[in-house]
Amino acid sequence: MQKLIATAAALAAAGPACAQSVTLTPLIDARTRYEHVTQDGIAQDADALTVRLRTGLEAKSGGLSALVEGQGTLAVVDRYFDGLNGIQTRPLVADPQSIALYRAQVRYAGKGLALTAGRQRIALDDERFVGAIAFRDNGQTFDAVRAEITPTPRLKLDLTYAWAQRTIWGIDGRGARQQSVSGDNMFANIGYKTDLGTLTGFAYLVDQDEAAVQGFRLSSQTYGARFSGAYALSKVAKLSYQASYARQQDWHGNPNRYQADYYLVDVGLALSALRLGAGYEVLGADRGVALTSFQTPLATAFKFQGWADKFLTTPPDGVRDLYGSVGYGVQAGPKLGVVTLQATYHRFESDRMVRHYGDEWDLIASAKVGRTAVSLRYADYRADLFAVDTSKVWAQVDWTL
Repeated sequence: MQKLIATAAALAAAGPACAQSVTLTPLIDARTRYEHVTQDGIAQDADALTVRLRTGLEAKSGGLSALVEGQGTLAVVDRYFDGLNGIQTRPLVADPQSIALYRAQVRYAGKGLALTAGRQRIALDDERFVGAIAFRDNGQTFDAVRAEITPTPRLKLDLTYAWAQRTIWGIDGRGARQQSVSGDNMFANIGYKTDLGTLTGFAYLVDQDEAAVQGFRLSSQTYGARFSGAYALSKVAKLSYQASYARQQDWHGNPNRYQADYYLVDVGLALSALRLGAGYEVLGADRGVALTSFQTPLATAFKFQGWADKFLTTPPDGVRDLYGSVGYGVQAGPKLGVVTLQATYHRFESDRMVRHYGDEWDLIASAKVGRTAVSLRYADYRADLFAVDTSKVWAQVDWTL
């Protein structure tokens, strides 16, 4: 907290002294979600009905702003294991009850430069390495100082030093699922926009400096590059694409010595209301020892490798994910907006020794009415040689001011 206050004060001092008027903006983000989980090996199903509320205030004057936002999660129906409390007689739903400070930051934004200090939300690129974990009720933030530098319209440098990761486990977090994980984390992105897409080089130095969190074995240094873009083939057809490669090895206090690779190739085709997609993602392995495969402990992992959450921690032999999707979006009217339907299939294999882990189907239907978003999801994982059969259903309503 001393670091947070010191950096916030330094950033505030960096802004120009002026007598501009102050604009106050209320922040409200409400969510209600029901989640049902059936998992082989656990006799009882999980039923979780949670209500999450974030509320706060942002004050802005010229290029200076300050923001404070609190967050609370209440379990209305708590027939589930939240990862912290009770005996695991039901499947895990990672939404424990909590009330906490979600964000508290000061920011200066001027021509070609933005500086943010304090507890903040950080989502880099596609969130494969650093994300906000927006799907979980409690979210993820960082106590950090961040600089976004844009010397030219095509070039951007994004540099962050974070001394704490505020996890999804909330105020009761402990052991391997702590409320906060300290460490000297450094994130660096350099992106350059071309006519075909954005080329990004990145370096992520993750320091999980808590012995209770896997004995420091999630500390790593990752270096890589990413290219993403889109190209209009016609008035009704658009091609999107992304490719990424990274190399990871141990860092800081990690007692393991390992090296592992990451690959991603993803393409999508939009044909009017129809969406088609396919991709191949590999989180590689070293020698088959636990936590010597490619790990992404700060990622929004729910977005990747299936919604059943079987690969949040990469298995010792790594994982290969071959996936394809089909979606359809239709304009349902001026008030209802776009209604979207999508189905995605995943085939999972190990990277080392190439064994079939299992298969998964993910389905979603979503719509938005004004400030209210409604979604219904389903995930079904069928195990072969990894984990167990698991199915999940979500019904969710979000409202944002």
